[in-house]
Amino acid sequence: MRLRYVLFIAVIFVMTTYSCKERGGKYIDQGEIHYKIDYLGDFGMPKEALPQNLIVSFKQDKILFEMTGFGKSGILNLSNPEKGIYDTYFSIFTKRYYYAAKSGEIFPGFDAMGNMELKKTFKSKVICGFNCKNAEVTFGNDRSKVFDIWYTNEIKVKEPNAATPFNNIDGVLMGFFFLMGPSELRFEAETVYKKDIPDETFDRRSNYIRVTRESINSFINQMLSI
Repeated sequence: MRLRYVLFIAVIFVMTTYSCKERGGKYIDQGEIHYKIDYLGDFGMPKEALPQNLIVSFKQDKILFEMTGFGKSGILNLSNPEKGIYDTYFSIFTKRYYYAAKSGEIFPGFDAMGNMELKKTFKSKVICGFNCKNAEVTFGNDRSKVFDIWYTNEIKVKEPNAATPFNNIDGVLMGFFFLMGPSELRFEAETVYKKDIPDETFDRRSNYIRVTRESINSFINQMLSI
């Protein structure tokens, strides 16, 4: 009986450490964060066909959000303050479009989060080995529903949320959500890697057609079938 108990604890420990890892130590200033994505709501298409993970590449104050799915279709958000680049890229099969935002502008696709109210709390937990703080989010049209977000100051990225709805959070997001229309996407960090990220990762992409913000919003909504 005692042996079974020890084996059970060992299995739980292995599963926990495997599901969320940090590789490279704390206070890193460049690397990658891999997040799993959960889709809540009706997306009008099999969730297996939607992007299954989010990869965030960061280097000092530069950051790239990359969410891709079947056929390499997906959405990229690129922030490079040094070069004044705040781009959103949308691709589906052979179609490629991008929108170039201005400094201080929120990336397209987040109109449903315009009425957001954020309150920091004293709650904390550890995600992938990083000490994380908590904030609660409510919306003016339904204050009874509270969304939790988790962030850490142990990854050194300057203004990591500058062009997102969470621009008042001064840490790197480790657990968060996005509302797109009536549907919800939840993100949870699974692995944090310390690695050298080439500077060209944060350059403007070529072979994309520049379009308006309204067009990019329309493309994103169509991709997620909202």
